[in-house]
Amino acid sequence: MKTLLFAFVAVVLVGCGDGEAPETAGEHTAHGAADTTGEHAAHATADTAWIALFDGTSTDHWRGYRKDYLPDAWQIEDGTLAFVPGSGEGGDIITKEQFEDFELELEWKVAEGGNSGIMYLVVESEEYDYPWQTGPEMQILDNAAHADAQIEKHRAGDLYDLIAGSEDASKPAGAWNHVRIVLHDGHLEHWLNGKKVVETRLWTPAWDSLVAASKFRDMEGFGQARRGHIALQDHGDRVWFRNIRIRRL
Repeated sequence: MKTLLFAFVAVVLVGCGDGEAPETAGEHTAHGAADTTGEHAAHATADTAWIALFDGTSTDHWRGYRKDYLPDAWQIEDGTLAFVPGSGEGGDIITKEQFEDFELELEWKVAEGGNSGIMYLVVESEEYDYPWQTGPEMQILDNAAHADAQIEKHRAGDLYDLIAGSEDASKPAGAWNHVRIVLHDGHLEHWLNGKKVVETRLWTPAWDSLVAASKFRDMEGFGQARRGHIALQDHGDRVWFRNIRIRRL
């Protein structure tokens, strides 16, 4: 009997491999394979089908705000969607589709001293002349050279004029910056170059207080829509976008 017991214990130890204990549930979560907390919680119900809003070859998903065409100043340039000042009619552009809960990814770079923005939950109506009258904005900026970098809540990655980013995660003018904007059940996150720089909840008393303390205080429609367009801003400066994709959550 002792011999049989010894053999059984030996087999168990060999099965564990070099004497290492099996991975625990906690360790598995730490490695990310079973992580459903934090960043991944917002994606738990995600439809994995990504929609390519710009793949380097087609602008079919875009048109001008309150227009049925893409203005001439927005051009495909070396596989990017570029705003080229002085090359024709400009203006902000929006997606033809509207989105509610979503995860948006893209890359941007801006010319020296440049300024632009990414807006979401934009309402298109004769009531409004510009996307920024309704849609919150993730700021795009050359933090090193643009005067707005001296204003809190106006720097790259910020929730423009509402919440300052937790750190300056931006890259310099001419370098590509990677963005993720996640909105799920009112929970909003801005990610810039792998850093979560803004996190907040929309449509709460705290959100209303943020808006009331901002330059949008007198805009009744600002930050109220639960569904809307994605917008890219013409701020008069050269800016480039690429690898724009979105998925519904």
